[in-house]
Amino acid sequence: MKKTTIGGMALIEGIMMKGPKKISIVIRKPNGELYKEVKDLSIDDTNKFKKIPFIRGVFILFEQMFLGTRALVKSADIAMQDLPQEEREKQKDFFDRLFEKKFFQKIGISDIAIYFSVILSVILGILLFFYIPTWSVEIFKKFDINNFGKNMIEGIVRVIVFILYLFFASQMKEIKRVFEYHGAEHKTIFAYENGSELTVQNIKKFSTHHPRCGTSFLFIVIIISIIVFTLSGWQSVLIRTTLRLLLLPIIVGISYEIIRWAGKSESFLAKIVSYPGLWLQNITTREPDEKQIEVAIEALKEVIPEDKSLDEW
Repeated sequence: MKKTTIGGMALIEGIMMKGPKKISIVIRKPNGELYKEVKDLSIDDTNKFKKIPFIRGVFILFEQMFLGTRALVKSADIAMQDLPQEEREKQKDFFDRLFEKKFFQKIGISDIAIYFSVILSVILGILLFFYIPTWSVEIFKKFDINNFGKNMIEGIVRVIVFILYLFFASQMKEIKRVFEYHGAEHKTIFAYENGSELTVQNIKKFSTHHPRCGTSFLFIVIIISIIVFTLSGWQSVLIRTTLRLLLLPIIVGISYEIIRWAGKSESFLAKIVSYPGLWLQNITTREPDEKQIEVAIEALKEVIPEDKSLDEW
């Protein structure tokens, strides 16, 4: 089985695929036609930080967030083309809430809008997964619990918040469609890794769960954060939150190396490490239909390099 470097991301009625040299976006328009956009990646080979283990994860994560947000905004615009005006306005309200684009559309600065969306996502993530869990442990102040115990409680709260966040997001109609495309992306990459011909019927046989999924990565980040934070002290909520943010790049760096290793290893230990993230994909992926698989096939084909040596771990 081939371990590809190609990764993907589900979009609004579409999929983004990123290969060693190219990035593709394929979106199903309301009229059934496929919108396709393929670009060469401007890979900066002089950026040594993206090659250093335990440091590269932070740079790669930010790059993925920027590319992903840009692709999501693009897919939202394409997905609304040709819709009736009433339906278009209804969908626009949802997408504007999702990306906070209205202000930036008025001033016409698209890249600033993308950066703003990434920064907003980071801020919301900090509030939801860092401040609230560490603040919630204050409830247990009246109990005689040592620092290790408090940190463990905070970690458990963080896991619960993460799972609830995914569950409630999965109940939204628009997100359910995204999760179906997420399943199509995983199935198609699995078929490619197994050397199967990229046809709808072949791809249907494969799993929607993939060890290199972003969901698995986020879960590993949370688990590693529990371990790292347990080693720290127990100060005020503000100091604890600040300390956790300062430690975040270290946690991301460690987590990236773990998900990279688990994604290419067939060992029993790798399967144990991957299992919780794969289980969570029961929430974040759904079985796709044939049209969604067709989109994934088109997106993947565009980024497969001619030089196969470029597509190796």
